[in-house]
Amino acid sequence: MSPHFDEPCLTEPATEVVARLKVAVPEALPIPELNDPEAPSVTDSGNEPLVEVSHSRIAILGNYRRAGWRHAREGCWLRRPVAGRLARVADRLPGRWALAVFDGWRPLDLQVELYEAALADPTVPPGLFAVPDAEPSRPPPHLTGCAVDLTLTLDGVALAPGTGFDDLTLLARADALEDLPGPDRDVRRLLYWSMRAAGFVVFDAEWWHFDYRDWREYGIQNEVFGEISAASSLPVE
Repeated sequence: MSPHFDEPCLTEPATEVVARLKVAVPEALPIPELNDPEAPSVTDSGNEPLVEVSHSRIAILGNYRRAGWRHAREGCWLRRPVAGRLARVADRLPGRWALAVFDGWRPLDLQVELYEAALADPTVPPGLFAVPDAEPSRPPPHLTGCAVDLTLTLDGVALAPGTGFDDLTLLARADALEDLPGPDRDVRRLLYWSMRAAGFVVFDAEWWHFDYRDWREYGIQNEVFGEISAASSLPVE
């Protein structure tokens, strides 16, 4: 049986977790009006290898691998400066709050697998997954190693603020809860501003997807086009 985009469920509703733990969500500003700008061509700096994210305050959930997608890889890999910025996000969060990553760098074969499965599923709206283009000048963000899908954790519990990962509804829009006061909205705001302060830009249609602001400086990073660095096992702190 083929894996599904809503499996596995590794998060808990934010509202329920906040109520159970009796914790207030740190206050953050409203999410401003969002747009997803047209992506220009990319040129690869060729200087920054992929490194495996290893940080005491960043949990790696590995959704696609756990769900059984054939080409999903172990761990979370990002370009070195992106991994460093993500570590700074985790370090700056209040004590009981941290990060949990659903997905980071995505190899071309996995992008093809996800795209073809989405195309064949009539319940999946168009555009959930970028076209798997092997041309280095126009890669999907995840193939560059400069995009990350993630959420916040509270006392180690990964949160679903209003929806889970890869949700197919309009509630997945990053600003969809702005008129609905409560913990779900506040968690999205905290995630948005924490990531933005470190140079990440949210994808307007997915509250969990963030691109490193300068990702278009990087080309595709895949086994076909480049090898993972021999130094990639170094922890990112």
